[in-house]
Amino acid sequence: MTADSLVKNKHLLWRAGFGIGIHQIDDLKNKSTKTLMAELLNDDSFSEITYDTPDLDSAADYMNSTAPAEKKKEMQRLNREQNNELNLNFLNTIVNSKEQMREKMAFFWHGHFASRVVNPRFNKQLLNTIRKNALGNFKDLLFEVSQSPAMLNFLNNQQNKKDHPNENFAREVMELFTMGRGNYTEKDVKEGARAFTGWSYDKEGNFRERKNLHDEDTKTFLGRTGNFDGSDVLNIILDQKATADFITTKIYKFFVNEKVDQDIVSKLSTNFYNSGYDIKKLMTEIFSSSWFYDQKNIGNRIKSPIELMAGMMRILPMHIQNPENLILYQKLLGQMLLYPPNVAGWPNGKAWIDSSTLMVRLQIPQIWSGLRPLEYSPRQDDDIDMGMKSRETAVNKSFKNPNITVDWERIEKLFANKNCEDYLLQNSKSLDMNSVKNFSDRSIKMNVINLMSTPEYQLS
Repeated sequence: MTADSLVKNKHLLWRAGFGIGIHQIDDLKNKSTKTLMAELLNDDSFSEITYDTPDLDSAADYMNSTAPAEKKKEMQRLNREQNNELNLNFLNTIVNSKEQMREKMAFFWHGHFASRVVNPRFNKQLLNTIRKNALGNFKDLLFEVSQSPAMLNFLNNQQNKKDHPNENFAREVMELFTMGRGNYTEKDVKEGARAFTGWSYDKEGNFRERKNLHDEDTKTFLGRTGNFDGSDVLNIILDQKATADFITTKIYKFFVNEKVDQDIVSKLSTNFYNSGYDIKKLMTEIFSSSWFYDQKNIGNRIKSPIELMAGMMRILPMHIQNPENLILYQKLLGQMLLYPPNVAGWPNGKAWIDSSTLMVRLQIPQIWSGLRPLEYSPRQDDDIDMGMKSRETAVNKSFKNPNITVDWERIEKLFANKNCEDYLLQNSKSLDMNSVKNFSDRSIKMNVINLMSTPEYQLS
């Protein structure tokens, strides 16, 4: 295999998945890019992510002001425990699933359809809805997400009733989930909100249309007039070419380049629209296009915290003694699964890097290898603490000793006759490899650790 093919395969595995798994090292030189792509897009099976701890009978007890304080405290503890478990099970699936493209696409939609709710049952339902439809049809995905209890709760549609409409859900559906700003008016927001009146759910998380709360009068939405309900509004939104343009542009920025090639996106968007919003077909077109492998699109993305962590976990065979501690790393780096900062989701690019997060990112390979302690504390943010504040000192203390064991013997054998940088870095041209190797004293272990500690490793 040529060096050019190696670069293409690395690029594909990082963009269509979460990097090179240790079992895929030989794939990079033995398989064609076309074959790898076909394997990545194979999503024939699906299994739900869940948690082991049992649900209490009703989340309503937690919200009930008359519930005893002890009952509320127990519910808070259980919610926290289940959300933590769901977080770690999602991360584990991201790292170990053979269906890397499904999980990478689900990770994208997890940020696109961002929500933050306390109820773990609702979080689980939304997460699996996104994963199930990740490479399916965007219409199905949009409808199921819009009718999920997590999203209806997060965007206040429980309070959206005739005579007292709440516009939050309708606004965000148009602004962030489908068309984007500039493609609707304030009148459309008001009329859309009226159409969504009555969309709700029961305490078990089943979608309910409460007819007695629905505004039955005529609405005019995006130039059309009728007695619309929420489903009508979503269908009208999907009829707009602006929706395909908005989604395609966001996918291009995430998977290809933050600097948009408008001609390419316009063609992709048209094909996406004409396919009836077939996500898998869109991603196949992107990954099979020659421009996707242009040098300008390789090694130009700063890895998000989850991508950074997952990439290391995929290529280093490791045993994690206390996997719950990985939640602290998510907090330290600023990306906690299930806890996006707001309804707009997580930022990208340079937003991931500041003076504190950069140092943690560069030192994680040494910390995880037991060469140095963790000397940072999470920022005080009650929204994402998930009840960990009281345990913060104890949790940090546990990081002073290594809790991760890496099978370095396997790594030594795997890279014995290889250049580590060919597999760990997307672009090593700016790196003085002689200095890295000299600093590593020719040890493969130290070479791997030091390569992962470079600014170049932050890019995919």
